[in-house]
Amino acid sequence: MKKNDDKTNVMRILDQKKVPYIPHGYEIEEGAPCDAVTVAGLIGKDVSEVYKTLVLKAGKGNFYVFVVPGAARLDYKKAAKAVGEKSVAMVLSADLLGLTGYIHGGCSPIGMKKLFPTVFHEAILDLKTVTVSAGRIGRQIEIEPSLLIPLVNGKTADITVEE
Repeated sequence: MKKNDDKTNVMRILDQKKVPYIPHGYEIEEGAPCDAVTVAGLIGKDVSEVYKTLVLKAGKGNFYVFVVPGAARLDYKKAAKAVGEKSVAMVLSADLLGLTGYIHGGCSPIGMKKLFPTVFHEAILDLKTVTVSAGRIGRQIEIEPSLLIPLVNGKTADITVEE
């Protein structure tokens, strides 16, 4: 098992830019579910404060990042509308590493190989802090939304399915 006290690239980027954050580590057995709901429980956070990062592709080969509350489901129509596309589809897990530098379960909106247009669910604006992946399974960072969103040139929109 990897040590969880070492810095990830995401943490190094935040340190370099002097952006404050709180690191969180967790242990998870190989092959166990590593979704945001599980992670929230492991780090003692409410699931509404732990956001997952999803990478989608539009028909013309444009890629987009959507960051939504851990228990929420992305609404593909709302997501496409938020980025001015007719439709979007999830990027295959097998393509994620080459495209972003991250694996499924460890994808962060910070520090991807390329800065893709990024949309956060608007509920993030109601949070004092939000927790997102630090770029590796077993590591998360807690950060103020007012610091995170501009860091990735992000915007907010209503992009989840109404439950």
